[in-house]
Amino acid sequence: MDIETYQGHGLHLVYNDEYPGKKVNGRSNLEILDALDTIGDVQYHPCPEAYSAEEVPAGTVQRIKNWAESNLYSDTSRTISIYVPDLDYSGEYRLIVFQDGDGYLAKEGAIRATRVMDTLIHAQEIEPTVALFVNPGRPLDVEEGANDPRAMQQRSIEYDTCDGRYARFLIEEVIPFMKSRIEVPISENAKDKIICGISSGGICAFNAAWHEPGYFGNVISHCGSFTNIRGGNQFQYLVRSNERKDIKVFLQSGEKDADIILGSWPLANQTLAASLDYAGYDFRFEFGTGGHNLRHGGSMFAETLRWLWNKD
Repeated sequence: MDIETYQGHGLHLVYNDEYPGKKVNGRSNLEILDALDTIGDVQYHPCPEAYSAEEVPAGTVQRIKNWAESNLYSDTSRTISIYVPDLDYSGEYRLIVFQDGDGYLAKEGAIRATRVMDTLIHAQEIEPTVALFVNPGRPLDVEEGANDPRAMQQRSIEYDTCDGRYARFLIEEVIPFMKSRIEVPISENAKDKIICGISSGGICAFNAAWHEPGYFGNVISHCGSFTNIRGGNQFQYLVRSNERKDIKVFLQSGEKDADIILGSWPLANQTLAASLDYAGYDFRFEFGTGGHNLRHGGSMFAETLRWLWNKD
């Protein structure tokens, strides 16, 4: 398709930016709300490792609010949290980077990432690992948690855009800041790093590894938005038509995942999984009964880490 035809169909436009709230054939993108809590989710609960035993030492979490030191996303502010396990260890630590960090950090959430990591590290089922929880940016005049469409748009710009800018943001700005706040060495081996996220954060994780496979060697995508938000629907073709990247990928979606104007999340994830299989990637796709949330992913989060780091 030539550029003129592409633009004639409006395919160069970001739908939510151009037509917020628009209905087509009586349908709306707001229907995504119906997928956030579904009957298909009732069987899913946090994995057993999320309930740490008393003898398991809890790591420490530093929380940095209103971090606004980015040049790549200037005039934005965000909360960053850093987890370091409680143990005497002199070697290099592995690293997990979570997008929408507070959702993965929440003590009563579906993932409870630090508790799972406490358990697995204590049991020596994964190597000592630092976790970086990064919230999406928001304009400087928007309070954290405010229901402001500008904050949602900034999240989409950072997470859904399919270029290498966000990966550079992590590698050049956020991770060096994290290192300045902790006193432990981080492995430079891409296979020792995982990047993780849900929804737009899921495609963000995949996109970061796609552009920087020499830095991020493992991906966790929960209900990833491989749909037509800012071009993510094209990854199914890019995976097939480019030389295979040296990354290991975990995908998760479900029967009741979102299905709106921008696309069908169940179909998009199934199609990407088929493309990964076609191209010979080391990947795992878990398709359950749930909706657009972390419940299924949380039920098997410990298993996911074991699989990515070969601790089955």
